[in-house]
Amino acid sequence: MDKKIVLKNVFFDGAKRDILIVGNLFEKVTRPLELADYEGAEIVDCSHFAIMPAFYNGHTHAAMSLLRGFADDMELGKWLNEYIWPTEAKLTPDDIAVGSHLAVLEMIKSGTVFFTDMYWHREQTMRVVEEMGIRAAIGVTFAEPLMSPEAWAANVDFLKNHTGESERVQLVVMPHAIYTVGEEKTAELIELAHAENYKIHTHLSETMTEIKNCMEQFGCTPVEFWKRLGGLNSNFSAAHCTHFTASDRKIFAESGATAILNPCSNMKLNSGIPQVAEMLKDGMKLGLGTDGDSSNNNLDMQEEMKTIALLAKYLGTAETLPAEEALKMATCNVAQFFGINAGRIAEGCLADCLLIDLNNERMVPCYNIYSNWVYSANSSAIDSVMCNGKFVMRGRHVDGEEEILRDARECAARLVAK
Repeated sequence: MDKKIVLKNVFFDGAKRDILIVGNLFEKVTRPLELADYEGAEIVDCSHFAIMPAFYNGHTHAAMSLLRGFADDMELGKWLNEYIWPTEAKLTPDDIAVGSHLAVLEMIKSGTVFFTDMYWHREQTMRVVEEMGIRAAIGVTFAEPLMSPEAWAANVDFLKNHTGESERVQLVVMPHAIYTVGEEKTAELIELAHAENYKIHTHLSETMTEIKNCMEQFGCTPVEFWKRLGGLNSNFSAAHCTHFTASDRKIFAESGATAILNPCSNMKLNSGIPQVAEMLKDGMKLGLGTDGDSSNNNLDMQEEMKTIALLAKYLGTAETLPAEEALKMATCNVAQFFGINAGRIAEGCLADCLLIDLNNERMVPCYNIYSNWVYSANSSAIDSVMCNGKFVMRGRHVDGEEEILRDARECAARLVAK
């Protein structure tokens, strides 16, 4: 028999309600509960809490948590080539596990229950996700300069022979970028993804250098490159999308693809500012991601949500991207792309949610709960986090967090010593 949880007197949709969770689904949200609904259920007193959808991080590199603050205040090319890639080459599978634990802990503490990960030693990150009870889309990552032919072939074989995903983890084909995967190999990966029914995720139009080099090499923009190869459709998502032309936006919108914006990382690396107001006008599907800890330097989706809302207004008008729409970019828009029935507090949806402390100083007064959550609050207001109908954080505590922090400190010290 499925476990039942009643979130009692929780603030939702303008009123205090009792919300019933059965198994991993919201069973009753706006309908009144009956006596039988309470029988055998765990009753959670939520009289000081509001319920919000949990965050879905559309793009990150989880294990780069170990490189937080390692290399800052420089542009992308120098940052990657002189600091990040040489250091990443030293990371062992055990290091990846430690870094993934740290990242997932940070995400849970800041209200995220799903992330899209582009990194190496994917089995380590998959294991951590399963262990810590959240969701992920894990990339099988391809980058020609960083892989031997044997490693490339092994990745292809893994995708062709994968026997199925777990309830909370799915695989995604992830060519790193146009400047690390050439035209022939990109075409092969598109064919593979279509044949095996995988989604594709990549970095796209992140810097003006990328645009310039693409124009010189292929005679087109990165978006046009992907269109020419037949890669743009509703199963395609791309991170950054910082430098889209008007034509790019039209092509992208018509394809049904999803752009995952990473404004904090883009501004910190001086890569540019996504033209979010124009993207919205042109009907593009938009989600949010943090990028990695080494370029953001955190995985806080609440911060990302506020930033994109402010940028949209700066680039458009004060009415552009209202709070509730910004919240959708950080929640259900990303979930929808990955085919996950979540990101909303609604009957029949997966029970992924946050309990927000209404006594937190940033939530007082509360004229508009969405305004407070997007513009005022930070992760200190999150008391508890639920994923798939189970608490992964309760009362600000995550099981094993002390050991995760200890292991991360020790691992970082070893990396420096190398």
